[in-house]
Amino acid sequence: MKKALRVQGLTFCVLSAVTSLGVLLLPPLTDRVELALISGLILTLGVPHGALDTIFARQVYRLRSPVSWLLAALLYTVLAALVVGIWWLSPTVFLCGFLLVSIGHFSGDPEPGVSMFTRVMYAGAVIVLPCLRYEADVARQFGFLAGSGSGVALAAALSALAWPWLAGSLGAAVSELRHNTRASVELLAVVLLAVFAPPLVGFAVFFCGMHSARHVIRTYHYANSSSIRLLISAALLPMLLVVVAAVVGWLFLDHRSPSRAVSQFLFVGLAALTVPHMLLVERVRLSGWRLGTSAV
Repeated sequence: MKKALRVQGLTFCVLSAVTSLGVLLLPPLTDRVELALISGLILTLGVPHGALDTIFARQVYRLRSPVSWLLAALLYTVLAALVVGIWWLSPTVFLCGFLLVSIGHFSGDPEPGVSMFTRVMYAGAVIVLPCLRYEADVARQFGFLAGSGSGVALAAALSALAWPWLAGSLGAAVSELRHNTRASVELLAVVLLAVFAPPLVGFAVFFCGMHSARHVIRTYHYANSSSIRLLISAALLPMLLVVVAAVVGWLFLDHRSPSRAVSQFLFVGLAALTVPHMLLVERVRLSGWRLGTSAV
């Protein structure tokens, strides 16, 4: 697994550099093209990693019978629906919670042995550092989810944190360089992407090229199988259910503003899937990817 993670980490660093250079040299994307690009990336390369939760459910909770799987699916759906309900009732609370949960979840990407400070700087860079150059864009996207007033206020708060966060991230990278070069370089790649790429593009490249890809690799080795067919079979039914839920959710959005509708569709949907996903995965991650391996 270590070799696969090294290759994946190097690939992400190259993607980060190419994306950042492209932003500096090429004309900016139109809103329509940008939304189409990030939607395609997230739905095809990002979301499927969460569909592998069936592997963790089977091995950690020993789900075997149809009834146990049905109950687990029901609980998963209820948790996702509760997240959507929070957004519907209190969008600002939802957005603040989603950002904090995302930082907690992304902090699991670096390899074991990386300090907690570095993990927080790494995960928060994706959320905080775009405000260095794109505060107005961040406020606009936040406004789609929580209203324009809350979006502006939250983006301003993150902007105030951005320079200290950048300094902390660079300091963490220097500190890690002494004993973990790969973690240091990956952190710098995340910082580069977050600072230079437009917020949605940067998030899509990070989410697909780092977070999702790394999770798939770890899940593959956790499942202790030499066949990619296991991952495909484990993800097939959950992905079909996600597609059905996405179609239903799309029908209830306000389509008078395509940008608003797409942002709500993507990020409310990601938040709804992230909460139950974390309940399964974080227990395994905190165990060093050992919990449940005896059930293989």
